[in-house]
Amino acid sequence: MSIVLGILTFILILVSLFLILVVLAQKAKSDGGMGAAMGGGMAEAAFGADTGNVLSKATINGAVAFFVLAFALYLGRIYERKHASVNSNNALPTINVPVAAPAPVTAIPVMPMTVPVAPATAAPTSAAAPAPSSEAPAPKK
Repeated sequence: MSIVLGILTFILILVSLFLILVVLAQKAKSDGGMGAAMGGGMAEAAFGADTGNVLSKATINGAVAFFVLAFALYLGRIYERKHASVNSNNALPTINVPVAAPAPVTAIPVMPMTVPVAPATAAPTSAAAPAPSSEAPAPKK
């Protein structure tokens, strides 16, 4: 099946390139345009005076072939994915993992934290100045 899909993919690429060239070779509705620059006059020389009909039919046939091939490739890839075996290189293997019972949750012992405290045996070396009071000093007698 993979070989057929590869061949169809190659044909789809060829049809898309053909479709691009046919669209570029067509003469624009207005004067000149991309068709005249890319060989619109040459197409008239090759197909005669009835160039518009030939290129229009080729465009329609190419578009139909493009869509049919694209849809066939889409269905082929779906078929390939559904029917892929584990042993082929096209699919990833499935691994069955047994489901085990969850392990019981045990409490983790918490160690108490001790913070070392500096000994308070030494007296402060500098005395703080007393804070000024808001009361007026008592009069002397």
